[in-house]
Amino acid sequence: MAAAQGISADDYIPVDPLQAELGQLLFYDKILSGNRNISCGTCHHHDHAGTDGLSLGIGEGGVGVGPERTAGEGPDAIRKRIPRNAPALWNLGHKSVEVMFHDGRLTPSDLYESGFDSPAEEWLPEGLDNLVAAQALFPMTSQFEMAGNPGENEVTGAVHERIDYGWPIIAKRVRTIPEYGEKFVAAFNHIETADQVTIVEIGNALGAFIASEWQSFDSPYDDWLAGVPLDDDAERGREIFFYSARCSSCHSGDLFTDQGFHALGLPAFGPGRTRRFDPIPRDVGRMGKSDLLEDAYRFRTPSLRNVALTGPYGHNGAFPTLEAMIMHHADPVASRARWTLSDAQLPDVPWIAAVDGAIAQDSAEMERQASVQDLRSLSISEDDVQYLVAFLNALTGKTAEDRPLGRPETVPSGLPVD
Repeated sequence: MAAAQGISADDYIPVDPLQAELGQLLFYDKILSGNRNISCGTCHHHDHAGTDGLSLGIGEGGVGVGPERTAGEGPDAIRKRIPRNAPALWNLGHKSVEVMFHDGRLTPSDLYESGFDSPAEEWLPEGLDNLVAAQALFPMTSQFEMAGNPGENEVTGAVHERIDYGWPIIAKRVRTIPEYGEKFVAAFNHIETADQVTIVEIGNALGAFIASEWQSFDSPYDDWLAGVPLDDDAERGREIFFYSARCSSCHSGDLFTDQGFHALGLPAFGPGRTRRFDPIPRDVGRMGKSDLLEDAYRFRTPSLRNVALTGPYGHNGAFPTLEAMIMHHADPVASRARWTLSDAQLPDVPWIAAVDGAIAQDSAEMERQASVQDLRSLSISEDDVQYLVAFLNALTGKTAEDRPLGRPETVPSGLPVD
């Protein structure tokens, strides 16, 4: 178990301020999506602490942000929900981060010349500065997140032929906007003219923004590390967290994550992140990346910094509150038995409602999922739950809702900003 030492600004990857400012605009600019109707910021919005407040997001084709986002209308309406909960962005730029996405499908690696093992395999371009820059490219290639449906635009058509074919189209869109061209020339030393801008510079600008914008290490817990006492309830919760409940066996270190993969036995619902050959709407978690049976239904341990701001909780957002998620950890069998689909934060989408609960009707799959369990049952009182919640709230940065750059009012494309 890694012990917390405290975080400082030196613990983050270095960022060029001009690139971060450029990345802020790109983050909220719908020009990066196939149909020019969704941005990174739509599902990772400042108003929702870098998430969307939904269990399963509404991606390309939806309207609005946060829990009020709707599924769209007519031919633009969504065809399915996003299979997994939108992950928080907090501290992704910390130098210790070695894995991205719920299933860890992006990691540093010498396997490919890009320096990363990713869904793009050998097709990921070289020159991306870090993991954060690399991960920023993949929502653009996802049909239901940002690319759009086949036949709707040239980006998604290219991506369906090969994952990297859509990126040059997006890069051309961006660099031919004069304001963007000028900003890239100013922000990158090797860019002398706008026509030199590629998806690599776009990814690096996005990475610079995400890595700098979502740093957070000024919580009451950080003060405690420096010698300032927590309040009584949070201190009781800290003792439970680190000792009697041993939450820190997985939520360890300064970021409160071991970056490992564990099976929590969460209730299953939604379309699932299916593989090509999956006959049912399930999500096998880490096994989808590794193809190893021992990885089935295991998901990455999330960081708990600012966790009080980033519900719903779990890889599929099954639980709306910290209390409910703690109770699931204490007794996953009982929790799963009493859970209902109404507990999930899912905007009403009548034409796909049948899919939401379909997997729960597959008794064989439910038995398989129930048989994989890494949590140990824990006797915990209602008071203990509230003490733990108090401690988790003490992991909220005092400036978490006051970000360095925030949401821009306008973007160079002229498209509306969510």
